[in-house]
Amino acid sequence: MTKKILLLFIISIQIGYSSEINKTEKLSSLCKVWGFLKYYHPNVAKGKYNWDDQLLLILPKVEKANTKEELSKVYLDWIENLGAVKVCKSCSAVSKKKRFDKNFDLSWTQDANLFTADLSKKLKYIEENRFQGTNYYVTTTSTKNIKIRNEVKYDHFEFPDPNYRLVGLFKYWNTVEYFFPYKYLTDQNWNDVLTEMIPKFQEAENAFEYNLAMLETSVKVDDSHSAFRTIQTVEYFGSNLIPYELSIVENKAIVTGFLNDSLAALNDLRIGDIIEKIDGKTPDEILETRNKYIPGSNKKAKEDNVYYTLTSGNTSSVNFEINRDGAVSTRTISRYKIDEIYKWEKKKTEKYKIIKNNIGYVNMDALKGNDVDVMMDKLAGTKGIIFDIRNYPNHILYLIARRLNPEERDFLKTTIPDLSYPGKFIWEDPKKGGRTNKDFYKGKIVLLVNQETGSRGEYVTMCLQAANNVTTVGSQTWGADGQMTPIEFIGGYAAGISGTGIYYPDGAETQRIGVKVDVKVEPSIKGIKEGRDEVLEKAIEIIENEKMISPK
Repeated sequence: MTKKILLLFIISIQIGYSSEINKTEKLSSLCKVWGFLKYYHPNVAKGKYNWDDQLLLILPKVEKANTKEELSKVYLDWIENLGAVKVCKSCSAVSKKKRFDKNFDLSWTQDANLFTADLSKKLKYIEENRFQGTNYYVTTTSTKNIKIRNEVKYDHFEFPDPNYRLVGLFKYWNTVEYFFPYKYLTDQNWNDVLTEMIPKFQEAENAFEYNLAMLETSVKVDDSHSAFRTIQTVEYFGSNLIPYELSIVENKAIVTGFLNDSLAALNDLRIGDIIEKIDGKTPDEILETRNKYIPGSNKKAKEDNVYYTLTSGNTSSVNFEINRDGAVSTRTISRYKIDEIYKWEKKKTEKYKIIKNNIGYVNMDALKGNDVDVMMDKLAGTKGIIFDIRNYPNHILYLIARRLNPEERDFLKTTIPDLSYPGKFIWEDPKKGGRTNKDFYKGKIVLLVNQETGSRGEYVTMCLQAANNVTTVGSQTWGADGQMTPIEFIGGYAAGISGTGIYYPDGAETQRIGVKVDVKVEPSIKGIKEGRDEVLEKAIEIIENEKMISPK
């Protein structure tokens, strides 16, 4: 090697050795190390330290570090002061549990561009000798969702200072990092979410911007369970509403119903009217601006509350350009407070009935547990039963399944957080529905679903799909099955995630995708104008077709 080449080589090493780390990279690394130690280090996971205070104490030291050597020393000194980590013999034992590892990623601990070899070695040692036992900060509920506990409450921190705002972001980010079963399905890599949101949390100038930053972060989990609603987020969208139901049909915003008949009559919008523009902007333009603040597992789920996200506002009226049968006109539509629109009385609807040609129809939203056996006896002689799950049904799936199935059947399987190895999940045995029953219902079964079929509705659908002669008709569902787990930011604000992974028995995903739909039927503008339920019509057509579906 010539002297010139050797000199260049030495210089390149020196440059790499002393290259500075930017502020966001340092804070991102702190978030990850802090969260890792919280769940992995035995002394921290036992609750020996006030872990929020520890973060606030180490933060200025991290900010002062300029190179990976300086940064790594800060972390090594910190870890040293936490106490010894004893060898964990059980941690190296081969687990008999069937693990789900798609979310697991501790590769950042070995990032040679950010950490020294000594720090990476130390973090790896802690992983291999991680805490085993009852974690002070997290446990599970009876349904195996995680439950966050023993966190400091900051209920009166409506607009905390930048450091406390980071505490909130780091708490939320790490909870998702280690305990969200669908982290691997988010559109944006979860590491990139952290680097994007750190400046927004730090630089928020007021409570309004802080709340929008929290909302945007929660939306990035791409989960319909991630509802986050505060006074400030309502202010962003507007607290005044129009008294109409809107839906996106054939990629257009359509009036599909009335939320308050008397108020709706004052404004003369009709079912089937196409909303071309709202205060001079097309629906697509408005949704593009607001999309990062609209939670949802998929596009259909995001559109489910389109009447709110498109047309709400803080003024008493809004200007619409409407298309009615090809004639375009402009009119001013009044907005009202929510209590003026809703009377909050649950509408009385029939639980079940026999419709034309001896077909049973069941409204799953109205049906209760003590109705099931009586209903099934009355519908026993029908040629088919339509279960309408375009709603939020009661928890009666097992009662119905035992009347539809000839024997017990698997209908889904779940992944639950493995608290002994945070970031990993465990496959549970499949959930079963039905029982041995020679007198099971032998007619055709059709399930109706759409974007309103979510969470428990999807769970119920999957259970009923395991029966014989079942056809599922409709459109993409909510894409967020199972129960919701709340996660708090700083200030008493909370968002949610789906707490357990829900899959079909064959491992097929439902998150973001929704349940399996055999016959896809989308409402049409023509059908809406004519007052038709095209999904129900297709269900009746399927049952009236003499050809039977092969039993499972």
